[in-house]
Amino acid sequence: MNFQLPSLPYAKDALEPVVGLGTIEFHHGKHHQAYVNNLNNLIKGTKFEQMSLEEIILKSDGAIYNNAAQVWNHTFYFYSFKPGGGGNPKGQLAKAIEGEWGTFENFVKEFNAAALSLFGSGWAWLVKDNSGKLSIIQESNAGNPLTKGVTPILTFDVWEHAYYLDYQNRRADYLSSLWGIIDWDAVCARY
Repeated sequence: MNFQLPSLPYAKDALEPVVGLGTIEFHHGKHHQAYVNNLNNLIKGTKFEQMSLEEIILKSDGAIYNNAAQVWNHTFYFYSFKPGGGGNPKGQLAKAIEGEWGTFENFVKEFNAAALSLFGSGWAWLVKDNSGKLSIIQESNAGNPLTKGVTPILTFDVWEHAYYLDYQNRRADYLSSLWGIIDWDAVCARY
């Protein structure tokens, strides 16, 4: 299988000022593309060549895992936003968040704290287990929650390339801003 860089579901400048055109061009156009290229080169002629991205994530390690997980993580991340997004979740996800954290505001505070306190590079994830219970987890580097048997619902990328051009070292400002572009229709559908 030859993996391709997924097209963005919005124009490259559509998330400004939260995520600038320059960041999208580097983050999606360079970093995400590099993970796709690396993965395709690494799996050529191996048992992974005909597997889905999810199968590769669950069955590989080392460089193959890192690149496969980063392709998957970045696609998931970029497909969590839309121009004019933001607001609050609706329906079952909203009820589950309130059931776990009391209020949406408490959830946001806890999610931001997890993303802010992750040392180095990685991801903060909202996930659900098989019973539908929500939790917030941190994954370092290319870590992907599929390997823990949970379903990803939302993620924030805290690798510096995700925010440095727009926010420099102000990770907290980046995290706070992302809530204003979340595509809650897409995120709620994952629950």
